[in-house]
Amino acid sequence: MAGKFELYKDRSGEFRFRLKAGNGEVIATSSESYGTKAAAMNGIDSIKRNAAEANVDDQTD
Repeated sequence: MAGKFELYKDRSGEFRFRLKAGNGEVIATSSESYGTKAAAMNGIDSIKRNAAEANVDDQTD
């Protein structure tokens, strides 16, 4: 099963999203809330566009 984004409203009525893996585990969450559904969808679209080519910045050394 493929992963999915879940769009939801938080306690303050703002929009947030989380990314779930195919097994249902949450692997990422929005770090901010969005005032509109459209803004939250733009955040999801940004991740979809940019994550596939993102580099890993290993700061453990």
